[in-house]
Amino acid sequence: MKLRSIAVSALAALSLTAAAVANAQTVVKVGSTPTGSPFTFLDTKTNSIEGVMVDIIKAVGKQAGFEVQIEPMAFSALIGSLTSKRIDLVSAAMFITPQRQQVVSFSDPVYTYGEGLMVPKSDTKQYKSFDDMKGMTVGVQVGTAFVEPIQKSGVFKEVKLYDNPPDMMRDANAGRIQGGFMDYPIAAYTLKQGNYPNLHMVDSYQPKVTGSVGIAARKDDTELVNKVNAALKVLKANGTLDGILKKWGLNGA
Repeated sequence: MKLRSIAVSALAALSLTAAAVANAQTVVKVGSTPTGSPFTFLDTKTNSIEGVMVDIIKAVGKQAGFEVQIEPMAFSALIGSLTSKRIDLVSAAMFITPQRQQVVSFSDPVYTYGEGLMVPKSDTKQYKSFDDMKGMTVGVQVGTAFVEPIQKSGVFKEVKLYDNPPDMMRDANAGRIQGGFMDYPIAAYTLKQGNYPNLHMVDSYQPKVTGSVGIAARKDDTELVNKVNAALKVLKANGTLDGILKKWGLNGA
């Protein structure tokens, strides 16, 4: 009886260990940024990353059967962290671009938009394109799809690069730059909060770069991409995705 008890105990221990390993494998680490409202941002009340893309990836995880663990990091570090396997997915305001697709795989598009232009309220000119801003000093966030076309346009006196939107918006608000380019939904949402009272969005501006946000995975992780896409398909069909977008003040997908 004693030997049988030992055997039963050993079997139970092995079962518990196997279950723990199985549960550990269902945790997916997701890179996201603390400075991209309403897509992703740090909620100081809960000290956690919240926003559109967080809600979406959590809904995807629930549908696909994996647990989401959000890992906060700078936007410029997201792809490097993904390819080096520090994280398993990226869910942030990241455009699906040909350049990025050479390095990582993307899910089906989640949301489409372009860059927005913010300037001091004292500047009431109806800018429509880069050509209307010749000789100006402007800012743009490092790592975004907007950097290259803005730099290559050759019309600006200076293009300052910023690691995050708040730094750029503070400089624009203080008059240290004459305008700033960033994801339109992020800029519009942030200005509505009233944190930068000297700035306004230029409604007449027509985006130079329009793209779609997607959830990124490593090139070789086709199984995970397939799971994400299958979940997104369900979330789009049952209205969950539209509900999340509208919750954060964005138009439906």
